[in-house]
Amino acid sequence: MGENEQRVSLIPLGGLGEIGKNMLVIRYGNSILVIDCGLIFPEDEMFGVDVVIPDITYLLENRHMIKGIIVTHGHEDHIGALPYVLREINVPVYGTKLTLALIQAKLKEYGLTSVRLHQVKPRDTLKLGPFRVEFLRVSHSIADSVGLAVHTPVGTIVHTGDFKIDHTPIDGEVFDFYKFAKLGEQGVLVLLSDSTNVERPGFTMSERTVGNTIDEVIRQAKGRVLVTSFASNIHRVQQVISIAHKYNRKVAIVGRSMVNVVNIAAELGYLNIPPGTLVELDELIHLPKNRSVIISTGSQGEPMSALFRIAMGEHRQVEIVPGDTVIISALPIPGNEKLVARTVDHLFKQGADVYHEAVAGIHVSGHANQEELKLMISLVKPRFFVPVHGEYRMLIKHARLAQELGIPEENIFVAENGQVLEFSRDKGQVAGRVPAGRILVDGLGVGDVGNIVLRDRRQLAQDGILIVVLTLNKDTGTILAGPDIVSRGFVYVREAEELLEEAKARVRQVLERCEERKITDWSTIKANIRDILSKFLYEKTRRRPMILPIIMEV
Repeated sequence: MGENEQRVSLIPLGGLGEIGKNMLVIRYGNSILVIDCGLIFPEDEMFGVDVVIPDITYLLENRHMIKGIIVTHGHEDHIGALPYVLREINVPVYGTKLTLALIQAKLKEYGLTSVRLHQVKPRDTLKLGPFRVEFLRVSHSIADSVGLAVHTPVGTIVHTGDFKIDHTPIDGEVFDFYKFAKLGEQGVLVLLSDSTNVERPGFTMSERTVGNTIDEVIRQAKGRVLVTSFASNIHRVQQVISIAHKYNRKVAIVGRSMVNVVNIAAELGYLNIPPGTLVELDELIHLPKNRSVIISTGSQGEPMSALFRIAMGEHRQVEIVPGDTVIISALPIPGNEKLVARTVDHLFKQGADVYHEAVAGIHVSGHANQEELKLMISLVKPRFFVPVHGEYRMLIKHARLAQELGIPEENIFVAENGQVLEFSRDKGQVAGRVPAGRILVDGLGVGDVGNIVLRDRRQLAQDGILIVVLTLNKDTGTILAGPDIVSRGFVYVREAEELLEEAKARVRQVLERCEERKITDWSTIKANIRDILSKFLYEKTRRRPMILPIIMEV
């Protein structure tokens, strides 16, 4: 690139090669715009970790350049890291009405009250430093979702956010075809597009098709109906409430996050609830079964959720009885299939009739399938294309789609988190790296659990721990007390007395050997104890517990 050429950099800090913790940096000169600020839920082997957020080292180093954080919609994988990031960097946040209400509720929980939240609406234009940002209405599984057009001195960058194309949305707010096409007509430098459903052919069905299926199920149900979905899917909740009202049933909301979102959405006018339809659970329990509907959390089989507790018979107020109908209106997130299957099994065991994702039309995705992704590229006609929001294979498949539509291979960038993509008006290149990765949040600790702590937790979970305690004479090095052995999660002590006696004998031998050789250095003694014991225990049990020698001197 020529020395004097203007350039704009795109730096993904999360959301590439993974589904979740979406965060993108747009940088021009000494100005930075951050798009989205999400979290991802931990993988199974991250024992005890609550959530995972992006590494924001780059933002901390350049905090004085940040003009603001723009949020495309209110899902956790786009807003979940805000409490952690805003604690470190107090910059203004821009988003639509519902998105900001969800953010505000979240920040309040964390005691952050001084954050500057600025409300925008589709077709608004916002001037931030050298950037002019336009908000574009898109359909998604949460209301008030937007895509973005960021106009920079180098050219226009279009970011789709999470989107699908729904011609018959529940709230009547149709995807803004005109704006996307107009941008394409005026010329777009880079398109960043959502890759979540790139592996699915055809079009995503409209949210209304779910309504038809749920209508059918509720109409035929003889007893009570329980519907579970993502709390944030307000359109789904709206449909269930409308259908319940149509069949003269009352509705109760169960589960903290669901109650939370329904309250916010109703207050802001995103939910239209016919008077008298919504009742408290205490009241609903006393109504005839065929007059009641429960909307609850737990579509992912989460062990603490309302549906799971109901399925396991552990819920205080709701128990499943034969004749109940349960609709699980969501797809299992990859990795949650077993949890969902277990929940479904237990519901069947209790005598319920369960409709879950295998049944056609019980759930539709909030993300665009292949044909809609093609339509997006055709409308926007970008010079450069960057697939985002997806695991690596999805990004590659999306890149191939773009190629089929005539975007030259050298103009398509399949990037990784932390890569700096630099664009001038007619050239794009990968221009280095910035720190990127994941920060683990466990309880109040942000980032204090790293690979080493996780490795220890994994070892403790797999093989347990063995603690050897002994007291030595400071001058002579002889044993005054012990060795005592305490074990947790390794063997059941009462049935392994022989093994542990033999282990103690081995420890004594080590100490005698150290005494003969006049070794008084603690770390050497501990290392010897560890070596001998781990060999011995592995021979006897084929397990490798963590071994912690504790030496006291008198």
